[in-house]
Amino acid sequence: MKIISHEHPFYKQKWRQAGANKYNGAYYYSKEIVQNIIPNVKTNRNWVTVNIAGTGADHAIVFIHNNLHPENYDWLKKYNDLVLVCGIPETVEKMAHLGKAVYLPLSIDTEYVKSFAVPKEERHGAAWIGRPAKRRVPGVEIPEGIDIIEGLERSKMLEKMARYETVYAVGRTAIEAKCLGCKLKPYDPRFPKVSRWKVVDNLEAAAELQKILDEIDGNKPQGR
Repeated sequence: MKIISHEHPFYKQKWRQAGANKYNGAYYYSKEIVQNIIPNVKTNRNWVTVNIAGTGADHAIVFIHNNLHPENYDWLKKYNDLVLVCGIPETVEKMAHLGKAVYLPLSIDTEYVKSFAVPKEERHGAAWIGRPAKRRVPGVEIPEGIDIIEGLERSKMLEKMARYETVYAVGRTAIEAKCLGCKLKPYDPRFPKVSRWKVVDNLEAAAELQKILDEIDGNKPQGR
């Protein structure tokens, strides 16, 4: 079984050059996929947990991270028998031409995130939290007067986020905010309802992915 992840030298090189945007959801999600999801899924498929153009594998499970520009994955056309795991339902149709596209809710390591939680009375104020590129998405409007928290390594970001009463975020950051007990508010016009962000643990996602793969592969004996 081949695993192409954030540990791949090509990805590491690209990651180091990304500046403040390197602390992104795809990087930290990949780490959790490798640590918490892959060991809990029985399959003989390969795994691709990051987007390294031109570096993939046939008969692979590919995690799609870029929902705004899914065309960035068109290089996957040269690979066969792919299961494309999409974190939001809208991306499934966009990826269907490259393989079997499926929806798997974004998930987090809830135990790790909760370790940063503070009592409600210690949470104050409001902040937008993410990476710099997220604020440049067309149509984004961030309320004036709130704090901007960006470009931080994940543990430092969680430590800061836990102390805010209100958080403006999307994706896994939004899920982490909910897990910490913060009040979540929208800012991205593509995601106007915060109810779409559910707190799902990595192990729950692994169990759901196992069901999906068993259906796709016909419950065939799965090697590792």
